[in-house]
Amino acid sequence: MTTASANRLTPYLFLAPALIVLAVALLYPICYMIYASFLDWNPSQRIGEADWVGLRNYANLLGDGAFRESLWVTIKFAAIVVTAEMVLGVGLALLLDRNIRGMSVLRTLFILPMMIAPIVVGLMWRYMYHPTVGIFNRTLDNLGLPTVPWLSDGNWAFASIIIADIWQWTPFIFILSLAALQSLPQSAIEASKIDGASGWQTILYIKLPLMAPVLIVTCLLRLIDAFKVLEVILVLTNGGPGLSTEILSLRIARTASEFRELGVAAAMSNFLLILLMVLTIAMYLYNKAAEMRAARIRAAAEETS
Repeated sequence: MTTASANRLTPYLFLAPALIVLAVALLYPICYMIYASFLDWNPSQRIGEADWVGLRNYANLLGDGAFRESLWVTIKFAAIVVTAEMVLGVGLALLLDRNIRGMSVLRTLFILPMMIAPIVVGLMWRYMYHPTVGIFNRTLDNLGLPTVPWLSDGNWAFASIIIADIWQWTPFIFILSLAALQSLPQSAIEASKIDGASGWQTILYIKLPLMAPVLIVTCLLRLIDAFKVLEVILVLTNGGPGLSTEILSLRIARTASEFRELGVAAAMSNFLLILLMVLTIAMYLYNKAAEMRAARIRAAAEETS
C-alpha cells in the first residue's frame, strides 16, 4: 500500500469504531422496529413466532380515534410550547445582551430548570398544582379568588403541562440565543447605526436575520424534543383526564405495556419517526435559505464598512 493510499484510508480507520457503534446502537434497533411494525406481536411471543400482518397495523392507526387524538394533542403541545419558548428565550437574550453586573449569576439561575431531571420537574409541579395544598391554589385562596382545577379539568391540565415545559426549557433557548447574539459581527450592527436605524430596526433587520441559522437549529431541537416528551406529562397527568394530555409518546408506551400490542406500538413509533424526519428536512431547507440571507447581510455590512 502506498503512502498516499494509507493517508486516504486513515480518517476512515479512525471513524470505523464510531460507525460500528452507531450501526449497532441505532440502525439495528430502527430496522428491528420497522420489521416489528408488520407483525401481530405481543410480549408473550418471540418475534419469530408473531404472525405477519403486513400494513394492517398502519391501516388500523388511521381508524384509531385514540391515536388521532393523541397525535392532535402532541401537535398542539409542540406548537404552543416551542412558539412560547422561542419568543421568551430570544426576548430574554435580546434584553440581557449587555454588560450587567452579576450576569454570570443570572445565567446560572436561568439554566437551573433545564438541569433538573424530568421526573423531579413533574413531581415538583404536581405538588404545586395540588388542589388544596399547592402553592397556586393557596395563593388564589388567600387573595379571595376561586381555585383552579389544574390537573382534574382537561383544558386546565393541558395548560398545566404547557406551563411546566415552558418553565423548564425556555432557558435552553435563552442560552443558545445569547450565544448567537454575542457572536454577531459588530460591523453589521455598527453599519446599521451609521445608517440611522433605530434599536427595533436593528433587531428586526440585522440581529434576527443574522441569528436565524442558530435559531432555526434551536427551534428544530426543541420541536423534536417536544414531540418525544414523556416523563413530565407521565408524572403530572398520566395522559388524563381522559385523553386531554395523552401525547403520542405516552400512547406508544401505553400500547406496548398496557395493551400488549408491540406491533401496533412499533407502527406508532415509525409514524412518529417519519413525522420528525419530515420536520427535520423542512427545517434544514429553511436553514439553508436563512444562511444565504445572513451571508448577504454580512457581505453588505463589509462593503459599507
